[in-house]
Amino acid sequence: MPRFAQWLTLARRCIFHGMSQLPSASAARHTVAQSRHESTALMMPTDENVRGHVFGGAILAMLDKTAAVAAMRHSRQPCVTVSVDRVDFREAIMVGELVIMKASVNWVGRTSMEVGVRVEAENILTGVRRHTHSCYTTFVAIDEAGRPSPVPPLELETEDDRRRHAAATARRQRRLEERKTERRSP
Repeated sequence: MPRFAQWLTLARRCIFHGMSQLPSASAARHTVAQSRHESTALMMPTDENVRGHVFGGAILAMLDKTAAVAAMRHSRQPCVTVSVDRVDFREAIMVGELVIMKASVNWVGRTSMEVGVRVEAENILTGVRRHTHSCYTTFVAIDEAGRPSPVPPLELETEDDRRRHAAATARRQRRLEERKTERRSP
């Protein structure tokens, strides 16, 4: 068995080990605060692109991992990325800056979740932070067989939670309409 296949098998065993002992994912509501996650990373020369800024792919990989943690905290199950909404890099992030990503679950369906991620860059010598971009990702919780699995409902506690949920509901509706239009196109 090739090394990667051995590693993948081991990773799957680790992830799914003990899942049968977990309470039902849909048993209780989870709050936005319970799934919130923040990641930080110091941008190094290995993250640099040909223009001298941080490579967008490095930011996207970090963004996906940060959002995945929030989705898994909410569902308490492994989750896979289904989509990443439009990402506009509004400001360059420089090597030597600290990247801070803040993720929270905004909306929950039967098996899917929208996770919003805010990305900031901090000059760690001055303490000045800049909001460089935001993004919305959709994740689906999966069971041991890799099939979509139900997730707990989302409990909205604050006005911010309710505002984000309403905006996520509108985005979800737009995505569904776009999908319907794509299916009808030749």
